[in-house]
Amino acid sequence: MTTNTNNTTNSTNTKNVLAVISPHVGGRSVGAALASVFPEQAHVTVVETTDENPEALRSAHVIITGLGPVTAEHFAAAPDLELVQCASHGFDYVDLEAARQHSVHVCNIGSSGAEKQNVAEQTFALMLALAKQLVPAHTALTEADWALPRLQQSITELSGKTLGIVGLGHIGEEVARRAVVFDMNIVYAGPNPVAPEVAARLGNARHVPLDELLRTSDYVSLHAPLTEDTHHLLDAPRLALLKPTAFVINTARGALIDQDALADALTAGTLAGAGIDVFDPEPPTAALRLLKAPNVVLSPHVAGVTRETLVRIALAAVQNVVEHLEGKPVRDVVS
Repeated sequence: MTTNTNNTTNSTNTKNVLAVISPHVGGRSVGAALASVFPEQAHVTVVETTDENPEALRSAHVIITGLGPVTAEHFAAAPDLELVQCASHGFDYVDLEAARQHSVHVCNIGSSGAEKQNVAEQTFALMLALAKQLVPAHTALTEADWALPRLQQSITELSGKTLGIVGLGHIGEEVARRAVVFDMNIVYAGPNPVAPEVAARLGNARHVPLDELLRTSDYVSLHAPLTEDTHHLLDAPRLALLKPTAFVINTARGALIDQDALADALTAGTLAGAGIDVFDPEPPTAALRLLKAPNVVLSPHVAGVTRETLVRIALAAVQNVVEHLEGKPVRDVVS
């Protein structure tokens, strides 16, 4: 256990903050840096799992979590808990129903835009790697195989292709803005259409039903939150709607896709390829079939973790907690 204390716990104005930073996103070292930017009215205890320090959990007024699960049992064990702040866009690792039952706000950093630049860049890195066949080309050359005759039939352009964006929020808009520069046609699916001026700015992006998006897109990029309604949003029947020349990109949450169904489609050749940055679970096990599927480009959930992004994420999460500690309204309430 590592505890970072910004003042004593005896002050009547002090609130106890439990910072849960999972090892695979930096653990104690990242947690210590996060704790250092809190103001004096916060007593911060840094842990790598929510169960690590039962006393700190019991006395916590705020939990700030970087992918560390907060379950119903954790809510029950923290009677003074007021706020759970996710240091991410995602919030699927927090039991929202338990939060509602205990009248605890859960917030993410959605409106901050902290991750949108790099997630959009990573999305295009994956798209370009697939379009230009960079991974098989690199592998062939390292094995002294001049693969040009074999690869030239599968190398494609982004220009003129249709990009289907599932979830045109802060990140989805950044992806669409870049797609305009690549002369791509943009369609998007989601609960509501964006304002006409936003659609015009994004190349006259069209709002369409999800199934139509899947049937017509050359690239499908997922930017939706993971909820009960979006779990396995792309299952076997929906993957079957895609053109055999289409590519799927996922930089959002692994469980948005049925990973076995995706591996089946890639193996059968009914889908051209996939660029995947997120998995279910994380880290993935060696048994994950996607790791051996043909024409995939994989990265270990790095879309939101540049040096610049990590600073923005930390500051956005801490700022929201500080607003709460000062009695001000918090932003990005998801429950």
